[in-house]
Amino acid sequence: MPRVAGVDIPPQKRIDVSLRYIFGIGPTRAAEILRKANIDPSVRANKLSEEEVSRVASVIESDYVVEGQLRRQIQQNIARLREIRCYRGIRHIRGLPVRGQRTRTNARTRKGPKKTVAGKKGIKEMHRG
Repeated sequence: MPRVAGVDIPPQKRIDVSLRYIFGIGPTRAAEILRKANIDPSVRANKLSEEEVSRVASVIESDYVVEGQLRRQIQQNIARLREIRCYRGIRHIRGLPVRGQRTRTNARTRKGPKKTVAGKKGIKEMHRG
């Protein structure tokens, strides 16, 4: 099982797919890395020689921010937004959607499970009678 950037990549998959298991590497970056390392994307990860694996690892290490370093960078960016109390920072603090999504309905991923409010009646019920 090849180990790249501190992650064991799946050996049975094609190398272009295996590289995507590293946080911060998607399809485009995987193809870019393999082009720079001069490796055929259709080769299975377990068929790579030690020298080829080290070439891929050195390309990733020199040109890209991945895994722990990237996670730390993202957390620092969010902390900075919270600190300066900008709109996005306040949305992070309150646990609401940050990128302009609606919150009247949906947004359950950010807001968590529904908290039912007692005594809140619909408009139709208020106007009866």
